[in-house]
Amino acid sequence: MWAAVTAKDREAARVDLHAIRAALPSAARELITEYERHLSLERGLSEHTVRAYVGDVVSLLGFLHRDHGADDERRALDGLDVAVLRAWLAHQRGDGASRTTLARRSAAARTFTAWARRQGAIEGDPGARLVSPRTHRTLPAVLRPDEAGEVLQSAESGAAELDPQGLRDRAVLELLYATGVRVSELCGLDVDDVDFGGRVVRVLGKGSKERVVPFGVPAERALRSWLETGRPAMAAAASKADPAALFLGVRGGRLDPRAVRRVVHDAVGSVPGAADMGPHGLRHTAATHLLEGGADLRSVQELLGHATLATTQLYTHVTVERLKAIHDRAHPRAR
Repeated sequence: MWAAVTAKDREAARVDLHAIRAALPSAARELITEYERHLSLERGLSEHTVRAYVGDVVSLLGFLHRDHGADDERRALDGLDVAVLRAWLAHQRGDGASRTTLARRSAAARTFTAWARRQGAIEGDPGARLVSPRTHRTLPAVLRPDEAGEVLQSAESGAAELDPQGLRDRAVLELLYATGVRVSELCGLDVDDVDFGGRVVRVLGKGSKERVVPFGVPAERALRSWLETGRPAMAAAASKADPAALFLGVRGGRLDPRAVRRVVHDAVGSVPGAADMGPHGLRHTAATHLLEGGADLRSVQELLGHATLATTQLYTHVTVERLKAIHDRAHPRAR
């Protein structure tokens, strides 16, 4: 029920943003279209990231034009200054936005105003004077090694009957846990991206940055079974299969991230006591287990494709919290 409500809320938010965008003056709509093209084509951001950035800009310009009575004769960003940016964020806060959400929207506004200044759409850069609220970084839920093993053992049992979908799901879970790739990166993989000789996979990450990530023997076995048995059967059953995609959906097209989320939720949900999570939870789990196993931060940063080491350092806090919990349970003088 909760997932259904959340999906409805997200859909309602998208409809509202479409309505706001349609009601903007033509100059503002044209500027948003140019910005969307810049994010997608010039910066190479993912569809999800572009949608989030553009949605924040639509919200901002809707706030600007509603409160300033702008019309088609005015420049799209007339009246946009740091006071308006702060008022917009205050309005978001009043609607219940969290500190994390406000920080993201502040970053989106700064990115947009810097681009608009370079384009000559605004004089000066009001976003440069905007200070983001401090975020409360929450520790991600991760599986224990034994729980991760149970998830993958369950997937292996499901693939034992050589059902194409079971073989695919096992390969998806093994590769996610082995490499820590993002769900979008996993779905974007082609058959040719897998190098069994070197046991590595070539991944196209954020900003179209390519990296090579190794995987282990269990993932190799799962991938070979999928490619030799599961994929041909699924492709033959489909009216038209994608010849390049590593993972296929039941209709033959490239596997959709939503389908991967269902696979992960179902697999993790089969393990009693395991925290509910999706593909990103397996990414957190892989990173945490690497660090607990002795991997250094720089190596984990490179494997995960993080732009900055600060993002990877979050996982050191996860491991410290887990060690503290173990200490509290096990040490006779912990309490």
